[in-house]
Amino acid sequence: MSNEIEQIKDPGLPAHVHRSTDTDPKAAARAERQVAILFGLSAIGTLLLIYSYIFVKDDVFIFIPVMGETNAHQLGLGMGMAIALFCIGAGLIHWAKTLMPDEEVIAHRHEFRSEDDDRSEFIKTVKAGASAAGLGRRPLIKRTLGAALGLSALTPLLLLRDLGPLPKDDLSKTSWKAGTRLVTDPGDRPLRPEDLEVGAVAQTLPEIAPGEHRSLADIGKDAVLLIRLRPEEFNLDAERLSWTHEGIIAFSKICSHMGCAVALYEQQTKHLLCPCHQSTFDVTRAAKVIFGPAARPLPQLAITVDAEGYLVAQAPFTEPVGPSFWERSS
Repeated sequence: MSNEIEQIKDPGLPAHVHRSTDTDPKAAARAERQVAILFGLSAIGTLLLIYSYIFVKDDVFIFIPVMGETNAHQLGLGMGMAIALFCIGAGLIHWAKTLMPDEEVIAHRHEFRSEDDDRSEFIKTVKAGASAAGLGRRPLIKRTLGAALGLSALTPLLLLRDLGPLPKDDLSKTSWKAGTRLVTDPGDRPLRPEDLEVGAVAQTLPEIAPGEHRSLADIGKDAVLLIRLRPEEFNLDAERLSWTHEGIIAFSKICSHMGCAVALYEQQTKHLLCPCHQSTFDVTRAAKVIFGPAARPLPQLAITVDAEGYLVAQAPFTEPVGPSFWERSS
């Protein structure tokens, strides 16, 4: 009896199983139409994204049975991008699984640098494979794929347009004006100094006339935090101190790093914290940055009281609110 272990034999590749599209022209034509439909849906999704971005206002809401009140602008952007990317991917997969050649090819290992003859042969094989894929023989797929890819290429150009010049109504302009009352958000209730205890924080917006509507863009720029300290706790110059009232100081709620909402206040340290990237601002020193990636303090809103004793703005913000941008002065 031999103690030698018999080598495992190479089982080889299983017998090739032909697909219905390989043998039935009707099945191949049906698969081609299905791929074209998917590419067409991808193009429609991109058009929906472009339409929503340009023509649907960002303060329009619609009711969706499952989702409830939904922002139509954001829904159109999300659905358009999802349809565009999903359908073009599904179309490519369906094309590869049903129409492209699927015969098995064995590639033996060799040195990393192939011989020149092998490299030339590889180029010929690639060209032959591209021809076998049938793109030239299937004009319907070629046209719909071209439309889907061409339109999808517009998407980044469209969305990156926001990196261009600022619109006229940019971050340097808010709804705050001299004499504008600070009202609670939510509630729209005017505030008096006595409404805030030492250590209290209140989120406010500028008061609007009855019947007027705040746009999302205004809400995003106008939000202000009121914080009350003891007057002796401030470490401010004379001008900044004159912007406070009885220990109440007001800052833009929009982080000067990436525009997140600065919403966390620590009473013991008198620090404001942005939860997105942990930028930390010292309230006693006019929201000076003491930690994190923010490069500027939070803009301070000068406040006082009107004849009826309600808190109002002395003047608009003296600098743009929110994150830095190219046109912003130092």
